[in-house]
Amino acid sequence: MAEDTYYQTDHAFRGNKVGSTFEPTFSGALSFMRRRYSRDLAGVDAVVWGVPFDCATSNRPGARFGPQALRRASAIFDVDPQYPSGIDPFENMSVIDWGDCAINHAKLHTVPAAIETEARTILASGAHLITLGGDHYITLPLLRAHVAKHGPLALVQFDAHQDTWPDDEETISHGSFVIRAVREGLIDTKRSIQIGIRTIAPEDCGIEIIDGYKVQELGVSGVINAIKARVGTGPAYLTVDIDVLDPAFAPGTGTPVSGGLSSAQALMIQRGIADSDWRGMDIVEVAPASDHADITAIAGSTFVQHQLQMLAAKKR
Repeated sequence: MAEDTYYQTDHAFRGNKVGSTFEPTFSGALSFMRRRYSRDLAGVDAVVWGVPFDCATSNRPGARFGPQALRRASAIFDVDPQYPSGIDPFENMSVIDWGDCAINHAKLHTVPAAIETEARTILASGAHLITLGGDHYITLPLLRAHVAKHGPLALVQFDAHQDTWPDDEETISHGSFVIRAVREGLIDTKRSIQIGIRTIAPEDCGIEIIDGYKVQELGVSGVINAIKARVGTGPAYLTVDIDVLDPAFAPGTGTPVSGGLSSAQALMIQRGIADSDWRGMDIVEVAPASDHADITAIAGSTFVQHQLQMLAAKKR
């Protein structure tokens, strides 16, 4: 009897780099949105990979399991046209799941270079890199890799925290990646903006802040306009700390803070800035052990799904 290709499973290993595939959401090997696991970058438009590192957390650990959870949650995005664009992002766009970065947790001093080196390898191909974290420290070596290719970038940061606490060159902390990036000249602070901040840090580093309450005052359209005005037309990097969402929408994170955005608000804002010149993206601080029913991971995977839709729309 001929094999029924419509009901094939394990597209993560058997599928193509281009084109959507149907697979029951409850079965099969889990890659991000069933993209093929591959290290072949030829002709690839976008790469999704994981950085399972959470040794820089200051409160609840567990974000090292974020990439697994985000891949698992992404299985719900099956072959149907994707909301809200209504397009199949893989119709004409080649996307692979690279797997996870190789990290030696017993030798923390080697971690930054390991992340940066592997990211540079992917970026050298010309592919757009989307990273599944991991805690927010990983954004620092990711920025180093992206800036080496693109030059200084505007940082658009969705977060409950400014991440500008003072440190030194030997510190590995998820609470200071921004101040380190500013010190190293990776971020164009005059074009950078933080959305949803609900804590106070000693420094703002010249970055514009739209705090959690201000988001509610401005509304979605007001925040979109503020981001566009700040970032302009230059190259930008998007980092989404899942704790930008209120704990009602993202309980599975290391340092939850009340008064945050709803999932709908954050995703609508992301969609509203789709036309920005994005050079890379990460989603961080998803800690599934503090969650129930993958609520946080579903929200996090949707940010990535939306980013892939944006890339596909531009490619069209």
